[in-house]
Amino acid sequence: MRFLATTLLFFICSAVAISTRAQQKLGLFDGHTDIGAVQKPGSASYNPKSRQYALSGSGYNVWFDHDEFQFLWKRMTGDFILYTRADLVGQGVDPHRKVGWMVRSTLDSTSPHINISKHGDGLIALQYRRTKGTNTDEIRSKLTGADVIQLERKGTTYTMRVAKFGEPFVTEQVTDLKLGDEVYVGLFVSSHNKDVLERGTFRDVRISVPAPDDLVPYRQYLASNLEILDVATGNRRVIYNDPKSIQAPNWTPDNKSLIYNGDGHIYRFDLAKGKPGILPTGDVKNNNNDHVLSFDGKMLGLSSGVSALGGSIVYTVPTTGGSPKQITPKGPSYLHGWSPDKKLLVFTGQRNGEFDIYRVPAAGGDEVRLTDAKGLDDGPEYTPDGKYIYFNSARTGTMQIWRMKADGSEQEAITNGEFHDWFPHISPDGKWIVFLSFLKEEVKADDHPFYKHVYLRLLPISGQGQPKVIAYVYGGQGTINTPSWSPDSKRVAFISNSVLSSISPVDF
Repeated sequence: MRFLATTLLFFICSAVAISTRAQQKLGLFDGHTDIGAVQKPGSASYNPKSRQYALSGSGYNVWFDHDEFQFLWKRMTGDFILYTRADLVGQGVDPHRKVGWMVRSTLDSTSPHINISKHGDGLIALQYRRTKGTNTDEIRSKLTGADVIQLERKGTTYTMRVAKFGEPFVTEQVTDLKLGDEVYVGLFVSSHNKDVLERGTFRDVRISVPAPDDLVPYRQYLASNLEILDVATGNRRVIYNDPKSIQAPNWTPDNKSLIYNGDGHIYRFDLAKGKPGILPTGDVKNNNNDHVLSFDGKMLGLSSGVSALGGSIVYTVPTTGGSPKQITPKGPSYLHGWSPDKKLLVFTGQRNGEFDIYRVPAAGGDEVRLTDAKGLDDGPEYTPDGKYIYFNSARTGTMQIWRMKADGSEQEAITNGEFHDWFPHISPDGKWIVFLSFLKEEVKADDHPFYKHVYLRLLPISGQGQPKVIAYVYGGQGTINTPSWSPDSKRVAFISNSVLSSISPVDF
């Protein structure tokens, strides 16, 4: 009896140990486990230095009436957006080995679920089981070989967005799929062969909770991630979280700080220390996200709301702080650009009911109107050589990126109108433009709201070629309103957003 009791105790303790390991938190996730009767135990790990997750798993498949795979999961309720760049490792054994995102009602192998599967042969599919123990259904994407995978839930509607990095999303959708409010959300790998372990890797993993339908714009805000993007690779790193709304990071030319706005204040974020501090702006404390540094980094131009003067007013102040000097006599005036010689400012001004691009001496003086087309013209910025001004305009009915000479002549569009494109920012080396693109089905041409699906896109300064997507973001107004390039033209700072409960942790 003593032997049996000891043996029983051993198995109980072993089961507890296994359960504890399965619940061990890894990065964003609460635990990992094998689902179903797998022959070879899987594993999951997180490398905080590379910010990548690695999974290994076996299992006959995720298909028919039951599933076998390795699952890295967390519990969530409500709506969410799941994003990653996913890859299978090596040649593999079966062409239908798969990795991806999954949402499940339970951890039972027959559970209702939905997943985006990236297969070894390049197939991308949205697969789902509506009720426990029934066969799995499938919608195949028109795209093959995608590495960018996003699964979004809104109510009982699930949307798959997939892309080859650099290209826009291709979308499929399943409606009226009732998995329950509280679900298991996570990454998975299945070998499609019960005797084989296959591996998958996942980078730039983001789990966001979008704005609720009843959010009141410009009165209620989501939390903010301050992120840095490597333009060549698309790798992203969260360097700071704020429970409130921060917007429009400017990268200082000395490579030491980012300057952004929040709660009407201007902040200087110390990149070495990872901490922000308020940049003093005297009595000017209603600052918005239209602010810009001079090319030498010694002066900061501000836009700050003054209701008595008609709205936003342009000011300048030393980047060390001080009492700002008023430049424009009336509003609305939204500052976006400073000439390389520091003599001129360009801004968007509403005059006589029309928004156009204006130029004004940086020391103050008379405004000069540079555009006069019907429709919103916005976001003007000088090239580093001072010869051109890039801006966005809705004059065609679609918001596009435009270019004109510094005197306002020879205005021409350089994007094709596939999306609503906003806020062109020229790299310090003068070779590239990065800008924000909204989906036409989500916003109107002259609207740039908070909390939408947006792309950061890259285009040669010449405007030749097809723009490349360098980031897939939940953000919008305030993401990159202002010049946000690093001094070496290799990185871009931007803001993404989520409900505070799902804010992304800082990456180290």
